[in-house]
Amino acid sequence: MAIDQKDSLFTLVKSLSKSEKRQFKLYAGRLGGNADANFMSLFNLLDKVNEYEDELIIKKTNIKKEQISNTKAHLYKQILVSLRFNPVHHNVRAQIREQFDFAAILYNKGLYNQSLKILEKAKEVALSNSENNLAYEIVEFEKVIESQYITRSMSNRADELAKQAKKLSLKNVLISKLSNLSLQLYSLLLKEGYVKNDEDSKKVKSYFEKRLPNYKLSELGFREKLFLYKAYLWYSFILQDFVSSYKYSQKWVDLFEEKPEMKIQNPVFYLKGVNYLLESLYLIKHRTKFNKVLDKLSFDIEAENIALNENTKTLIFLYYNQSKLNLYFLEGNFTEGLGFVSNLLDEIKKHETNIDAHHIMVFYYKIACMYFGASKNEECIFYLEKIINNKELKMREDLLCFSRILNLVAHYDAGLDSNIDALIISTYKFLLKMNDLQEVQRKMMSFLKNLGTIYPQDIHKAFIKLHEELSEYEDHPYEKRAFLYLDILSWLESKIQNNSVEFIIQQKAKLLIK
Repeated sequence: MAIDQKDSLFTLVKSLSKSEKRQFKLYAGRLGGNADANFMSLFNLLDKVNEYEDELIIKKTNIKKEQISNTKAHLYKQILVSLRFNPVHHNVRAQIREQFDFAAILYNKGLYNQSLKILEKAKEVALSNSENNLAYEIVEFEKVIESQYITRSMSNRADELAKQAKKLSLKNVLISKLSNLSLQLYSLLLKEGYVKNDEDSKKVKSYFEKRLPNYKLSELGFREKLFLYKAYLWYSFILQDFVSSYKYSQKWVDLFEEKPEMKIQNPVFYLKGVNYLLESLYLIKHRTKFNKVLDKLSFDIEAENIALNENTKTLIFLYYNQSKLNLYFLEGNFTEGLGFVSNLLDEIKKHETNIDAHHIMVFYYKIACMYFGASKNEECIFYLEKIINNKELKMREDLLCFSRILNLVAHYDAGLDSNIDALIISTYKFLLKMNDLQEVQRKMMSFLKNLGTIYPQDIHKAFIKLHEELSEYEDHPYEKRAFLYLDILSWLESKIQNNSVEFIIQQKAKLLIK
């Protein structure tokens, strides 16, 4: 029987590039006996097949059923060892750890002075690259060696190491507190989205203030500032303070512009910073700056200012394409965007093994919005149903809620209103369950429910009335989030003016976008 294609070994083998496969075969073949070894037979088989099956291994190799588990474990380890030697996977952290291992070998051989020299150089590299945890480990190791090998020329060595250890320890504690706060706020944003009322806002503010450690900005290094800005960014997003989110995402990116070498050493952090800067600019509708940041990202990718590996390539795919979608939304070019969407769907299939379900659902929501803006309502509904019917999606409750709201509107526009009452009831129950039923959603569902009872000659007036009612919430501190997910007002204006949603948004873009 076919096993889940997420089998760890199978996935690892399929992730290898041609050069990595070639290097592994050279590495494994360094000893003549390995050429016919079971683990090599397994590797060659997995490299050729498109799905994993135990039965196929037994049939195509000399591996017995009871040997499969151990052979897989051995092959997995050998591939990782081979990859470790690949220059592509070398970075400062790997180099520091390698030097640490060399120092440990020399220490075990009693060559204390040589060990200390290597550690001192490794420590300098660690400190210059803000690798404080590794620097702390090195200092602790130096203390161990110095306790056995005291040099007369360094009579103050013990005090010097003790001070270094204390300073690094305090730095690491601060970084840990800031990174914990950043992670907890990010988790809160993914789970619940934006604050919904004053009570939510007070809770988030209290949560943030209690956990934000004391600090002096002038005394913070690269990594402390990075996590500080990240924490403030998530805090601003949750509070829907998008000007502040722009401010802190810009500070985040500026850290890397001030130290460009960090784009190579910490490419994931840089890419995430650029992504949230782009998202903030999208939310405050600053198209000029948005285009500049997107162009700069493209330049960094092409100039290889960012370390490229499978992980960063996946992030680049996610962030660049999300931003391209947002640019179409900013300008209201939905019909033009359909060509981009067609290519994007093919690319999503190629990357789906490396992308989590949450990000795929975000893509589907944006794709649904693109079809809705282009008046392709049935296609819009198709992608919304992928989100609504996904029972395993536990994150982004706001995404789940607004997918249902847009689904109602798309059904109405498509003329598929025979079961609209049932859809309204199920949506209403879902929003209540999620504690996400606010005035904008309530008025929308009430309006759609009552449309069937309104005389045709009165529908135009009904659209005008709803537009007037909802316009009051456009700048409301909590209700405005509804308009971030779905431009209800532009939809209503399209009905009132008898124009497409695309035309309405394009006209607004000319006036509003910076």
